[in-house]
Amino acid sequence: MATDTFDEQAPEEAIRGQRVLALLDKAVEAQSSLVRKNIVRARQRNPEATPAEVIRNLERMYVSALTGTGAAVGGTAAAPGVGTGIALALSAGETITSLEMSALFALSIAEVHGVPIDEIERRRTIVMGVMLGGSGSATITKVAERTGQHWGRQVVAKVPVETLRQINKVLGKNFVTKFGTKQGIIVLGRVAPFGIGAVIGGGANAAMGAFAVRAARRAFGPAPTAWDHD
Repeated sequence: MATDTFDEQAPEEAIRGQRVLALLDKAVEAQSSLVRKNIVRARQRNPEATPAEVIRNLERMYVSALTGTGAAVGGTAAAPGVGTGIALALSAGETITSLEMSALFALSIAEVHGVPIDEIERRRTIVMGVMLGGSGSATITKVAERTGQHWGRQVVAKVPVETLRQINKVLGKNFVTKFGTKQGIIVLGRVAPFGIGAVIGGGANAAMGAFAVRAARRAFGPAPTAWDHD
């Protein structure tokens, strides 16, 4: 996906874009096999939980984990004696972790809704669409030439894979721009003086998590009333 997406860009920009999308693909592939385990974990306290209750648990688990890692790395990176190089390395590692968490969250929500995630292009569309929010939704519906709410069900589950490839080329460019800019600001914020870095890291991740939760709700709509694909 990366090479096709950035053929027309300057070499430096193309390389940077390819690296970001390579991280995305790696996160999507790594987390795909963990989706069902993640849903089981969300149902542990109440095996009889409805899909809506499980989705709420998935949302809470995701935002809590994302906030916790951001705060922990922010505090550690800005601790006395930690050099800027180490601080930036810690933050870069946490950026990859947050991307993996976001991929797992988006794919888990899709699974609860019964949206197929067996094909890589569908998984890419789901993850990028959720992480991009409104701009992702607009791109998906425009390229797919579909109207109506809840693109997760109306587009990802129904359009041909070739259409999804076209969607993902556009989403990929937007994802690199938005993800790279946002994460750059967050990483710099985490190396602020001790205490402030933890607040910035945790707060920024909490905001990012809340954004993805809202985007997922818009993408998939109301939860199924019952489980039909256990």
